[in-house]
Amino acid sequence: MPHPASFPIPSSARIGGALLGAALLLPGAHALAAGWTIDPAHSTIAFTGTQTGARFTGHFKTFGGTIQFDPAHPEAGHALITIDVASAATGDAQRDEAMPGADWFDIAKFPKATFEARNFQSKGGNAYVAQGTLTIRGVSQPETLPFTLDITGGTAHAKGHLDLVRTPFGVGQGPWASGQWVALEVGIDIDITAHGA
Repeated sequence: MPHPASFPIPSSARIGGALLGAALLLPGAHALAAGWTIDPAHSTIAFTGTQTGARFTGHFKTFGGTIQFDPAHPEAGHALITIDVASAATGDAQRDEAMPGADWFDIAKFPKATFEARNFQSKGGNAYVAQGTLTIRGVSQPETLPFTLDITGGTAHAKGHLDLVRTPFGVGQGPWASGQWVALEVGIDIDITAHGA
């Protein structure tokens, strides 16, 4: 029975840290009528989790995607966000070393996570929801991402939050599948700036 003092690595299984798996997944974006180009330098896709009762945060260093979105016609929007899961970082060396492994993201087989939204709905004001498909470790699940969108000139800024359970995506194998050491729930936060094409 593995015992995680501070994200230890049991002999039979590598501990993994976060996950996001769920993650990650994640999230889409918005953009305008024609097309929007994500500005990575001013955008973040972050995640939160809990390990042995302690909350931790992380983010993906590398992601990109394409966005077609017109606030006047959200139903015609489309977004495809691709995340390099190997770029996940939490600032904890042991956890960050474990996340790419087979028990967690298994980047050797599944280097990318994607979120593709094909159905956007206005919720009034600057609030929207994006309904789409999140794929992690080759497993696809329907997810709904609520987000706010503000457009100033040719720049769009979207922020959203998504709560996930990592195990339906297979994130956390073996002793990590129970949530005993690392909670099954994962939060995903997107903060994306995009420029009109």
